[in-house]
Amino acid sequence: MPHTSTDAASNDTTKGDAPPQITVPSWINGIEETGPSTFDVISPYTNTTCWTSTSATPSDALRAVDAASAAFPGWSATKPTARRDILLRAANLLEERTEENAEIMRTEMGADVGTSQFFVVPLAIKMLRDVAGRITSVCGSLPTVEEEGQSAIVYKEPMGVILGIVPWNAPYVFGIRSAATALAGGNTTVLKSSDLSPRCYWAIGRAFADAGLPAGCLNIVSCRPADAPAVVNAMIAHPAVRKINFTGSTSVGRRVAQEAGMQLKPCLMELGGKNSAIVCEDANLDVAVPSIIAGAFLNSGQICMSTDRIVLHSAIAPAFLAALKSALSSAPPSDAPTLVSAASKARVQSLVTSSLAAGAHLIHGSVDAAEPEGKASSIRLAPVVVGGAGDEDPLWLEESFASLAACRVVSSDEEAVRVANSGGYGLSAAVFTEDLRRGFKIAKKLESGAVHINSMTVHDEPVLPHGGVRNSGWGRFNAKEGLEEFLVTKTVTWKD
Repeated sequence: MPHTSTDAASNDTTKGDAPPQITVPSWINGIEETGPSTFDVISPYTNTTCWTSTSATPSDALRAVDAASAAFPGWSATKPTARRDILLRAANLLEERTEENAEIMRTEMGADVGTSQFFVVPLAIKMLRDVAGRITSVCGSLPTVEEEGQSAIVYKEPMGVILGIVPWNAPYVFGIRSAATALAGGNTTVLKSSDLSPRCYWAIGRAFADAGLPAGCLNIVSCRPADAPAVVNAMIAHPAVRKINFTGSTSVGRRVAQEAGMQLKPCLMELGGKNSAIVCEDANLDVAVPSIIAGAFLNSGQICMSTDRIVLHSAIAPAFLAALKSALSSAPPSDAPTLVSAASKARVQSLVTSSLAAGAHLIHGSVDAAEPEGKASSIRLAPVVVGGAGDEDPLWLEESFASLAACRVVSSDEEAVRVANSGGYGLSAAVFTEDLRRGFKIAKKLESGAVHINSMTVHDEPVLPHGGVRNSGWGRFNAKEGLEEFLVTKTVTWKD
């Protein structure tokens, strides 16, 4: 039987001055549960265990779905203003706990203070308040039908239980936009959180519980990676689950979509990206260089919208590269980005080594650089920029999800568009030019869910629909379009 607790994810089994041993619980039916099976959560700052987390079994996951299903009738009948007020209270609590929650994120996945405390957590709070404000605007329509003496109404109704599968790299943002948007529409939900950041998701559950969300409306489980397929597939197959939203890699997304397809259940997919920043010959380098550096290396490049490719017009390439190298070289070694795991760093090092062996060259950085003094145990990789990668080079084709970018020089806007559209992804892109008409022309040709003219590829805010095309997925989070993803359209006709 699971152990239940309400002591802030901390089970102190030590004596004296030893630090408490924390086990992150699941949230099932409004109760924090710690079970017999756990896994270690490794902090990238020390490459050692920071705490353990409860590892849910398929039966635990099914109990979470059952709890959500039981809570659905009551929550879906709750008045919109009451739902709104609960979400706004949760936003206030998250805001009060900003520093605490940001520290959890830094410990679990290695984010810096700027990313965690001043970007991810505040963005999640803004998203929560935005979707709360949209609840009372959900309404249907009264179309005029053809037949005399007949009328019709179109309802917008909640779907039921929504399963959200969420990653580690911006946990508060992903948890809020998945869970809160489902709740805003009158649905109940289960989040399957990442094993790399389970305590961040626990903190979201705590905020909603403290805000007065009824038990069972939001359930959160995590598990060991080896158990994830069985846990996720069991929930997808549960009859009460009506839709799945997944944020993560394209490879895992394919498996989730396949399983959902077998159950004839719709899914919203926000997958990986291989995002390009195009620098035209008339670009303002004072804008382009810092924007591309931020887009490539914010959160250690561990963002689905990160700038993976820098596509330079030949006329501006020498000046851009000189400015890029100067800016990157001025950063102190102690600021080297932290990657989420040793496996991630090893993968990136292999990508760069293989690319160099195939004829590419380093523009900046090295994968063999020593760790900064005093931080030998941390998992860090200083920014690396590679030039000359071939069309079939894995470094050029695959999402790196690290402090790594590849650069290519082209001779025309048409070639830049062709290069940016190659590879199959289509999440985000940037275009740098002083000619807005030129920027719009290029943006129209780019096969991407978003294009940002004279700003970085990393751009996500509550009022802008977010999602990709092609291998970057389908469907949209955020704004009106995001809320519509979690509603069913029902048509009713009658004789007057």
